[in-house]
Amino acid sequence: MKSVYILDTVRTPRGKGNEKGALYGTKPVKILASCLSTLVERTKVDDSLIAEAIIGCVTPRGVQGGNIAKASLLRAGLSYEIGGMQINRSCTSGLEAINLATLKLQSGQGILSFGGGVEIMSQAKMSSDGGPLLFDLDLSTMVRYVPQGIAADLLATLYNVDRETCDEYAYQSHKKAYFAQQNNYFDKSIIPYRDTNGLTILAKDSNIRPDCNVERLSKLPSSFEEMGIMGFDDIAISKYPQLEKIHHIHTAGNSSAIVDGASAVLLGTEEAVKKYNVSPRAKILGACSVSTEPTMMLKGAEKAIASLLKSLQLKVSDIDLWEINESFAASVIHCIDEMKIDPKIVNVNGGAIAMGHPLGATGSILLSMLIDELERTNKKYGVVAISAGAGLGSALAIELC
Repeated sequence: MKSVYILDTVRTPRGKGNEKGALYGTKPVKILASCLSTLVERTKVDDSLIAEAIIGCVTPRGVQGGNIAKASLLRAGLSYEIGGMQINRSCTSGLEAINLATLKLQSGQGILSFGGGVEIMSQAKMSSDGGPLLFDLDLSTMVRYVPQGIAADLLATLYNVDRETCDEYAYQSHKKAYFAQQNNYFDKSIIPYRDTNGLTILAKDSNIRPDCNVERLSKLPSSFEEMGIMGFDDIAISKYPQLEKIHHIHTAGNSSAIVDGASAVLLGTEEAVKKYNVSPRAKILGACSVSTEPTMMLKGAEKAIASLLKSLQLKVSDIDLWEINESFAASVIHCIDEMKIDPKIVNVNGGAIAMGHPLGATGSILLSMLIDELERTNKKYGVVAISAGAGLGSALAIELC
């Protein structure tokens, strides 16, 4: 199998995913196209030799429906010879897009490829594309499937993660993200979004709250208690009868924020590196995709990490930095505890609780943050890991070049 390198990575800032957000009304095809064209401009590769763009998008409907990968390539004005594929693997989509693009290059299908993702949540609302797991009562009853927020509270209850710990984690996410933003840690990968007149609409992630504190977080109401009372708690407890009740500790403050954004990476083989005399930023060591029990559903990251490290013959202690998606505070806290990871090297510049989780783009965004921080701190090994709905999980390991 051929070695694959990350030649460069870019992302848009994350805008609040509502009608007041800076990216509301923006065409997803346009912000993704800006990422793709920027990568070509920076690396100066011949875009006609890029085999494909594989793009994650979790809610492919309306403005981001169809094959947004191919549409964005055309919008970017890149070679019509580049193929495009849109994938949906829930919250792991952006990371899985990169994993798939890597596998294609490793097997000899070209020397260059894009991976990445996009999600404009302000226009394509979460779950608005439907699906049998949410709306087929026979199926959801059979597998005892519950909404992800119920699953997060189930995990917290089962593993004794309390509200105070989650609120403190959320506060630290905002604190770290604000410090990193103020010190320009994100600037290398972020490309400001500009309108047709060239005016900057959004230059930085807009969801970070520098005034966030634990006292304020502690006053927020539970987001999923009412949903649990409707019957979902009973479904979850029927799967885990050792519990008498589920403690609903997750709120809008200690769960990932709804935002808009896009990100992409340009991958290349050793042949591409030599051909274009590009200095790659990182080498992909390996990737892993798994699935776990669908009711609990948020333990996919830890299973993916364990499988990935085993295949690479690496230990947890070998990894210098981790990016573990902050879908819910309890899921990250439990993953850190379960895998015995030093919390001081996890999400060191904040995560999705502070900056948001644009579903299909998050995996690629986390990878860009990881590479930037490895370079800034002169570290070597990093891992990105994500849990997703129905028990899915993905992980990717890199070595800084």
